[in-house]
Amino acid sequence: MKLTGALAIVEALHKEKITTIFGIPGGVVIPLFDALYGDKKINMVITKHEQGAIHAADGFARSSGKPGVCIVTSGPGATNIVTGLATAYMDSIPVVAITGQVPTAIIGNDAFQEADTTGITRPVTKHNFIVKDPNELTSVLKKAFHIAKTGRPGPVVVDIPKDITTSEFEFDYPEKVSIPGYNPTVHGHTRQIKKVMDAIKEAKRPLIYAGGGIISSDASSELKQFVKTTGTPVTLTLMGLGAYPGTEPEFLGMLGMHGTKTANYAVDRCDLLIAIGARFDDRVTGKLEMFAPHAKFIHIDIDPASIGKNVVIDIPIVGDAKNILKEMNKHAVKLDIKNWQNEVSKWKKEHPLAFMDDELLRPQYIIDQLYKITKGDAIITTEVGQNQMWTAQFYKFDKPRRLITSGGLGTMGYGLPAAIGAQFANPDSTVIDIAGDGSIQMNIQEMATISQCMLPIKIVLLNNGYLGMVRQWQEFFFNKRYSATCLKRTKGCPDICSNPGPQCPQYVPDFVKLAEAYNAVGIRITKKSDVQGALRDAISTDKAVLLDFIINPEENVTPMVPAGAPINKMISSKEDAEAFLLA
Repeated sequence: MKLTGALAIVEALHKEKITTIFGIPGGVVIPLFDALYGDKKINMVITKHEQGAIHAADGFARSSGKPGVCIVTSGPGATNIVTGLATAYMDSIPVVAITGQVPTAIIGNDAFQEADTTGITRPVTKHNFIVKDPNELTSVLKKAFHIAKTGRPGPVVVDIPKDITTSEFEFDYPEKVSIPGYNPTVHGHTRQIKKVMDAIKEAKRPLIYAGGGIISSDASSELKQFVKTTGTPVTLTLMGLGAYPGTEPEFLGMLGMHGTKTANYAVDRCDLLIAIGARFDDRVTGKLEMFAPHAKFIHIDIDPASIGKNVVIDIPIVGDAKNILKEMNKHAVKLDIKNWQNEVSKWKKEHPLAFMDDELLRPQYIIDQLYKITKGDAIITTEVGQNQMWTAQFYKFDKPRRLITSGGLGTMGYGLPAAIGAQFANPDSTVIDIAGDGSIQMNIQEMATISQCMLPIKIVLLNNGYLGMVRQWQEFFFNKRYSATCLKRTKGCPDICSNPGPQCPQYVPDFVKLAEAYNAVGIRITKKSDVQGALRDAISTDKAVLLDFIINPEENVTPMVPAGAPINKMISSKEDAEAFLLA
């Protein structure tokens, strides 16, 4: 049958079983939005900013395991999704972004709302296309979804000029595609797997270090089987939280800059580090030359470019984590590592994550209570900064795809629109955005999307009046010179201020009033005794709720590994930081 390009795109989305799309219309994509008008199979969610659309598509993908899709117009519409593309690229999230482009005849003429979308997005996408022949449109779309989902997942951009969407051609959507040079390895080499198993059986202090690749490949059950069979302790990256149940005894917590002391000590002491679906990034390794100094390294990853990039690997395996763990489980046996298990258990008892139990309203207590009230049965999105790290530390994730957060890029403003995507992907689930008062304002306009779509999203706002993580570094390493981090600061404040207190001006905005302006429920909590009731009330209602928790302004995330330090050198106070700087 003959279709216009716009109708062909809609039909291709049907073939890919896409049911939800996020975006904003604009001049050159009017034909595409017209083709979507009244479509019964696709829910078109209109966000209030293109960055909100791409983050919502990303949140949809992370929480569902299916590709997220967004549609935006040319020029500023396309450039506004670049941050979201980079976010998805760093964390290996399958997103397909369809961008409009000016007609092919005037590309390169600096036409109205023209931008070199493929040139701009090339560094932050797995691949991108520009369609200049209508007969290639359907094959390009098929390739885009195939590339986004397979191998190491990632975002793909399809840039489509306006005349392609209005041209008519014979619609034919391919069932399969063959892309020269693109054939990801999914099965690990048998000989390498044997080497891995031999090394594991010989190790006295083995440790599994797993990341987001476990979640991407749906390998959580295989990882759990391997850990339970062998008894090997396991630590997870931020992106891997939930890949192994956070309440199981073998789990040591997150490792790295704000990881647990147990996890970091285990990395420092292990004699075999088994990395699966992780990439040895700097927030994990700390001082690279002192990372796991006694260990041999095994690295299992579907992306061959990630293996050996940061550390020298003794036994590499390229392939899908699920397939490789299945093979490893066939040969797994209980290991004779009782001394190692006892040593790790001792660290867990001696160095638990803890916070001061006093009358102050502390963020750790809020998250701990949130976990207890939800019983871990919620999808948690986060903004970026202290709120994100407190969540990683104090909310126990027992299942994959329950923590939705920006890891690699650390994108402030991510959590709120990501919660929208997660709620659409999981309409019957409780979705909660744990936010900071600085980060959430970067995409606060998506409160309108939440309201208009009548989504029951809950926002737990940890309001300290600061860009908290930067302020923490300023406290530890810059003698409390809080430059540009106080969110209460006005023109009337003194030039130099390092003494926050009751004399400070009122904070702008009033988040309770702001929530009400967006037709949500706003509640301010200032007392520890009110936390449980407020959380229960919020979760029990089917309305969107913003809980504005006024927390201790100088609360810090600890433990913390200073930049450039080995990960076994953790600090917990300004005094620790001063001692570190003097050493």
